[in-house]
Amino acid sequence: MSSSQDNYEIRLATVTIGHRDEFLQTLRSVGKRNTTSIICFDAEKMAGPDHVETAIQHAQRSFFSEKPISNSFEMEALLFAAGSRQCSAATLFGIHSGVNILFVCICPPKDKVWAELTPHMHFVADIGDTWTKEKAARLMKLFDISQNEVDLVGEDRLKELVLERIALLEVYR
Repeated sequence: MSSSQDNYEIRLATVTIGHRDEFLQTLRSVGKRNTTSIICFDAEKMAGPDHVETAIQHAQRSFFSEKPISNSFEMEALLFAAGSRQCSAATLFGIHSGVNILFVCICPPKDKVWAELTPHMHFVADIGDTWTKEKAARLMKLFDISQNEVDLVGEDRLKELVLERIALLEVYR
């Protein structure tokens, strides 16, 4: 799975992380060396690639408008992914110790960065259908979406409710 826009590129990866802080330092070093941002989103907490793209686009608008919520673009993207102004909520949408399935975003994209990341993570074409009842319940809890809302619009539109929560973060700033 690879998604690309002019100013960012998203790929799916798996990685087992022993020490979260060390892994984050590796990402920061690669990003700094290549003057790019690397953002890792926990795919289990994301409503698919559209969720990642929406978070990145909102973060770009916010961060580069000189009215950011946070002091780093990476955290700005995670805040929008979470639909929250709270860093503690945003960090839940990033990496964790143990096995991770990640949407990895490089902004701006550079082939050299993907090559540098390859020894640290395994990029995959597809992880299959990730929409399970458990994931739907997790997203409803994370985004405070009631069963009433889902019943009203239909279960097939849960992703749209999540994306709406992201848009509301920008409105309520």
